[in-house]
Amino acid sequence: MSSDPTSANVSFVRAEGLQVVFRPSIQALEAVDLRIDKGEFVAIVGPSGCGKSTLLRVLAGLVGPTAGRIEIAGLSPAEARRKLHEVAFVFQHPTLLPWRTVWGNVALPLELGRGSPSQAAPVAPERMAEVIKLVGLSEFARAYPHQLSGGMQMRVSLARALVTRPDLLLMDEPFGALDDLTRNGLNEELLNLWSRDRWTGLFVTHNVGEAVFLSRRVLVLSRRPGRIVAEVEIPFAYPRVPELRAWPEFARLTGQIAARLAEAAS
Repeated sequence: MSSDPTSANVSFVRAEGLQVVFRPSIQALEAVDLRIDKGEFVAIVGPSGCGKSTLLRVLAGLVGPTAGRIEIAGLSPAEARRKLHEVAFVFQHPTLLPWRTVWGNVALPLELGRGSPSQAAPVAPERMAEVIKLVGLSEFARAYPHQLSGGMQMRVSLARALVTRPDLLLMDEPFGALDDLTRNGLNEELLNLWSRDRWTGLFVTHNVGEAVFLSRRVLVLSRRPGRIVAEVEIPFAYPRVPELRAWPEFARLTGQIAARLAEAAS
């Protein structure tokens, strides 16, 4: 596989002069300019409270910009959803419905559709079985969330996001609460899923090593109001092997980004 994960140099996600202000006068984001190519995997790091999650929520159409503009495939986030450029969101916590099985939780986006009952997609058993198998939970399809480990619950959350075949997958520290061994394994599985379907990925994390391992580029946000103060290209070819984490160049890049992060927090 090429070291460039994009099939075409197209800015699928664009933000220009993006600003978000919450009342009373709390500015979350300031003058954010962003370009993400179709099929690209980009990570974002920054100090706590700098607006990383707010940026994802703007892209998901959950928060509106105060100034500037943001587009997905040339459309506003809301328009992109209506035109079926599906946007999926994986939160820091699995947010599973405890009374639903793995199968039932994964099926939820298909049942809800894209905004109205008339647009709901059929819950195709073949697609459901496929995506549950992709995250390694075929044997647990009838299990309930309380019967699963934390890592398994995050797999369910990921499957629920992928079942609609999203064009854009937004991930807000999805593995932050997991131990390092589980986190590393899920990072590798996430890249396998990405290489299979090539959705565009935007991944927020506080773990610099995780950002380097996953992404083609790492963006560093300043403290609030958040703005992009550094962009670091990650030169490693895909697929990324677990041994990459022990390479000297990996350590050098991790240290470089950590230093920029410390500067951004000061």
